[in-house]
Amino acid sequence: MRTKFLKPTEIERKWYIIDAQDKVLGRVAVRVASILQGKHKPTYTPNMEHGDFVVVINAGKVDVTGRKRTDKMYWRHTGFPGGIKSETFEKRIRRRPEAPLEDAIRGMLPKNRLGRKLFKNVKVYAGSTHPHAAQTPEELSL
Repeated sequence: MRTKFLKPTEIERKWYIIDAQDKVLGRVAVRVASILQGKHKPTYTPNMEHGDFVVVINAGKVDVTGRKRTDKMYWRHTGFPGGIKSETFEKRIRRRPEAPLEDAIRGMLPKNRLGRKLFKNVKVYAGSTHPHAAQTPEELSL
């Protein structure tokens, strides 16, 4: 069977809303990355943007299993010699509640220009309110 290449005008896009409250971080990220890439559609093509838009609410209340709340580390570098910084999941979610979920989603997307473009189609909010009501998103349960 041959791959059907759709034109950008033929692609039908939807908006989905996912409530991450009390859900496991990795499970939410896998589901969001799959929707962003369009893997849930029969017209999926790895090198094209077929995915939908995703709004994630309550990202600040996402859960992790085991002792990851205190043991999981996030690393970054300032760019200066000896400038490596680290913080635990607990501190990170207190400082920027949506950051752990954004990092997990970004890590599951392709590492190229398509991945950077796909990441712009996800909106992550720490609370339960979001400004995307005009798009009439569909609720997804995990």
